[in-house]
Amino acid sequence: MREGHDGTGPGAITPDGCAVELYSRLPVRDEPDIIAAAVPAGAHILELGSGVGRVTHALVERGFTVTAVDESPEMLDRVRGARTICGPIEELDLEETFDVVMLASFLVHCGDVEVRRGLLRTCVRHVAAGGCVLIQRQGEDYHTDLPRERVDPTGFTVRIVSAEPVGDGVNAVRAEYVFPDAVWTQTFRSRPLTREQFEDALEEAGLRVDRYLTEDRIWVRAVPEARSVRPSEKAQ
Repeated sequence: MREGHDGTGPGAITPDGCAVELYSRLPVRDEPDIIAAAVPAGAHILELGSGVGRVTHALVERGFTVTAVDESPEMLDRVRGARTICGPIEELDLEETFDVVMLASFLVHCGDVEVRRGLLRTCVRHVAAGGCVLIQRQGEDYHTDLPRERVDPTGFTVRIVSAEPVGDGVNAVRAEYVFPDAVWTQTFRSRPLTREQFEDALEEAGLRVDRYLTEDRIWVRAVPEARSVRPSEKAQ
């Protein structure tokens, strides 16, 4: 288990506190529409933090070729129709590049700055020349409009219960997922980032915002700054 992360409920729990059975139940929302509108049809996508394939499967159905990466083998066991790779995202180096690299699930808000830097370096390392990086941010009131809950039309309730400071600008966030037959909780470390702080983190990694894809600026299309090409890329 990663430091500061925990989870409860039926089934396997991943190192960051996610419950595999819970994520198998969560419905896909508007993510595939947002992604498809921002990238070329049929693009090769490197999905960092794919989980059980909730978004992966929708992208494959739309004709994208997806390589799904997650550090949980139990999550990847549920992915279908995509190449899967198990391991920590921040250490990934496949020595190949992709049209699109996707870093969703608010991973850019990782509480550990060095891990966040590693995540963004992985994005830069794997995006092809002329490609893009799609990043999902937290909403600007994610840590302050609390507690709050959303009742999903499919019949379960999501609650963000609290976000308690634990030092160095990081909060311990507690979430609850209540289904008629089961309850899951997750506690994780998260670092709030203003728009300026987010863009500074991208710049440090060699990325810049191309455009915000949604009015709430949660989904972002970033592109790499000019960089030298590695020998392995020249051969592709």
